[in-house]
Amino acid sequence: MAPNASLTCLHTAKLSPVRYGAPCLSLTSARRLYIASSNVPEKRERVVILGSGWAGYAFARTLDPKKFERIVISPRSYFVFTPLLASTAVGTLEFRAVLEPIRRLRGGVRFHQGWADDVDFSRKTVSVEANVFDDLASRTIVLPPSPPGKAVRPHGAPVKGEIFEVPYDKLVVAVGAYSQTFGIEGVRQHAHFLRDIGDARKIRSRVLSLFEQCTYPGGSSDGKVAEGTTKPLSDDDKRHLLHFAIVGGGPTGIEFAAELHDLIHEDLARIYPDLLKFVRITVYDIAPKVLPMFDQTLAKYAMDTFARQGIQVKTEHHIQRVRLADGDLGTEHGGLLIKIKEAGDKEIGAGMVVWSTGLMQNPFIETMVAKRFPVKDGVIGHLVKDGRTGGLVTDGYLRARTSTDEGDNKAIYGPVDGVLEDVYVMGDCAVIEDNRTLPKTAQVASQQATYLARRMNKTGDGVTTAMPPFRFRNWGAMAYLGSWKAIHQSSADELRGWMAWVLWRTAYLTKSMSLRNKITVAFYWAMSWIFGRDISRF
Repeated sequence: MAPNASLTCLHTAKLSPVRYGAPCLSLTSARRLYIASSNVPEKRERVVILGSGWAGYAFARTLDPKKFERIVISPRSYFVFTPLLASTAVGTLEFRAVLEPIRRLRGGVRFHQGWADDVDFSRKTVSVEANVFDDLASRTIVLPPSPPGKAVRPHGAPVKGEIFEVPYDKLVVAVGAYSQTFGIEGVRQHAHFLRDIGDARKIRSRVLSLFEQCTYPGGSSDGKVAEGTTKPLSDDDKRHLLHFAIVGGGPTGIEFAAELHDLIHEDLARIYPDLLKFVRITVYDIAPKVLPMFDQTLAKYAMDTFARQGIQVKTEHHIQRVRLADGDLGTEHGGLLIKIKEAGDKEIGAGMVVWSTGLMQNPFIETMVAKRFPVKDGVIGHLVKDGRTGGLVTDGYLRARTSTDEGDNKAIYGPVDGVLEDVYVMGDCAVIEDNRTLPKTAQVASQQATYLARRMNKTGDGVTTAMPPFRFRNWGAMAYLGSWKAIHQSSADELRGWMAWVLWRTAYLTKSMSLRNKITVAFYWAMSWIFGRDISRF
């Protein structure tokens, strides 16, 4: 999703109980063992939810705990209100103001912190690798290329976590997607992302560190650089380090550029007045225009606002490489060089690159698509993958579509034969067959989650074709532009400027999940307005 999507099942290896030394339990034995360990009565249907992002959390929150036993599996123990992540990255809000603990869901919920590695559709069990390294789940992980014949450990854990099985009656797959790097050299190693709370923490620390580094006098008192002392930074070096490059002209990139501008000009300018002349913020995008979800008038207003604020927007620019700068500027200060196709052989210096260019499918989806299992009257088949996005295809009721291997229908992208009972897919990893153009946004994911949970609450079981299928209702799009200005577009109206900013803040405050967070967000907004943003590094 855009900023609104979640980081969940990361492991690509196809696990089996035999490989990891676990005995192969029957479905009945596994279910009894799990029930005995959880002390949960068997009368409620067990719904296992993979993911704690917009789709997974909203579904678990809406599902009736009196009718269903809810089990959430995710590598992180919280939900992130992603539209406000950019605000936490610059100190306008504190990190916990945008987090919702999974275990605090009303009615009680079972939670397992780990990565779903595999699903046995015949036995109706999920294999889970325990997350023994909590910090790995709080930041965006970009997958390295897989060596031939070897499975990559995408979450970077040095040791294998414990493998255990969780049986289900119904399975909801909401594993989200990853940040897309298009295989560009150096992005995975040197760029910052903005999809989780750990990303926001790293960005805040890096911004403040760059300003602090540029204040160091360096050298010795007589102006000479003795051995073991720091070489003073020249004006060109400061101009290099205080260039903030944001790649991606969607709402996440635009809003972060706006929030960063506010931090620098409203707070840091008073502390580092001599450095303000070196600061540059540049947004790069491969498309002809930024904010493509808005009409031309509002997009132009956004660009005009940025131009007045001194934020450069460069469209139709193709990033080819990101690397460390040469010499001490790279090794000691973390300076970067960006190679852009339109700039020829010249490389652009930057102190930080924030990457927000789109999504790629979670490799767990590939694991599920590759599986073969009985789908219809004992005929072997598989789940259906969308050829354009790589997501799992569902019907209008969010049930996973299947296809058999019989006759001419052997391709993964082949015709659809039926649905996999008791398996539902939603969020960034789902593609509805009758509406494949739905955007990968928090708005879509949360509406799908609410639709499915309410239908299941009504029947006490699953969805039926007697019910109306899912229909997305577009509530509009918003983007913050800095300096108390925003834009808003919906079918009912178009707003810009201060009024749109008021609507932007009101909408996000209203949508904050819990009453605790509604109070916390409003409190920190007031604190930032009265006392300024927090500029502590920790």
